[in-house]
Amino acid sequence: MGSIDKYIFRTTLASFALVLVSLTGVIWITQALRGIDLMTSQGQTIITFLGLTSLVIPALILIIAPVALMIAVSHTLNKLATDSEIIVMNAAGFSPFRLFRPFFYATCVVALLVAFIAAYLAPEGMRRLKQWDADITADVLTNILQPGRFAQLDQNLTIRIRERQPGGLLKGIFIDDRRDPKERATIIADHGTVMKNGNSSFLVLEDGNLQRFEAGKRDPALVAFGRYAFDMSKFSKAHDVTLGIRERYLWELLDPAPDDPVYKQIPGQFRAELHDRFMAPIYPFAFAALTFAFLGAPRTTRQSRNFSIGGAILSAFGLRMAGFACSVMAVKSPFAPVVQYLMLFATIGLSIWIIIGGIVLEPPAALLEAINKSNARLLRLFGRPATA
Repeated sequence: MGSIDKYIFRTTLASFALVLVSLTGVIWITQALRGIDLMTSQGQTIITFLGLTSLVIPALILIIAPVALMIAVSHTLNKLATDSEIIVMNAAGFSPFRLFRPFFYATCVVALLVAFIAAYLAPEGMRRLKQWDADITADVLTNILQPGRFAQLDQNLTIRIRERQPGGLLKGIFIDDRRDPKERATIIADHGTVMKNGNSSFLVLEDGNLQRFEAGKRDPALVAFGRYAFDMSKFSKAHDVTLGIRERYLWELLDPAPDDPVYKQIPGQFRAELHDRFMAPIYPFAFAALTFAFLGAPRTTRQSRNFSIGGAILSAFGLRMAGFACSVMAVKSPFAPVVQYLMLFATIGLSIWIIIGGIVLEPPAALLEAINKSNARLLRLFGRPATA
């Protein structure tokens, strides 16, 4: 790449990174707020909360990346036009198609990023999210044991905690264990924490006493302890996780096992998800070419670019909405993905034809005249009266 190409390439990717981080951050915050109950009602730490919610970021990037690239291309072209750089490059012999080359290189980088996320990173994040969520859901200490309530974990086992504190500390623990018919144990502890070792889970109690009533004896045995481990492994076993469509890697969607129960039940969703993964890296090319077709032609600073910016936004929005509609219909119709592929490649082909031909997309003269007349009428209606 020449110096001009490197300049445009760096500007586009820098703008893309800034827009991508900004949009992803805003949407991630809105999604993360839905899981705030992890810290409030289930007593999870901030690390667990951030870890869980951040696993959806790759899936968000799949949708946001083409939009961020479109905004980056629009910003770069608008910057070049405002500084009259496009006109200078056009006068120096740069055709619109030659000017499109650094944008194409930037789009290739974005498409490779999207392809990697679609094939591996997004399903890996969703897979870990599902497993992590299943572990939390299966953990009785975070779901069943609620402060101030008596929880009956077994037919003859009752546990109560007074409150939860940051760091997983449990205060005011009461345990009534009558599972052994030969004895009854009552445990009261000032505080305790959960300790996990492999598949085993223990409630480590501190500063308390244990009162044991044995059958056939009149007086109970009372033991004060500084530290006591109560086995909770029976009640904290993780369940097997069934992977859904979004948790499958690309190669697993390409060649699903014939005896896969999920594939047998919903083969149409496998097809729709597979084509969505294939088309994810194509959308950046469609959006970049479409945006350049509207904004890449040289214009003077006196020529308005509002129509071109609005046309690019509406066209990209319409293309993406049509893609979502085809993805929904692909579950039942095998021809819907074909329509979506045709739309994408037709958009790219038409945009390249406009770029090569140097066609300037402008509104019809009649529409401009009607807008000007409407503006003049509004000025006469709301304008200030002329002074004498």
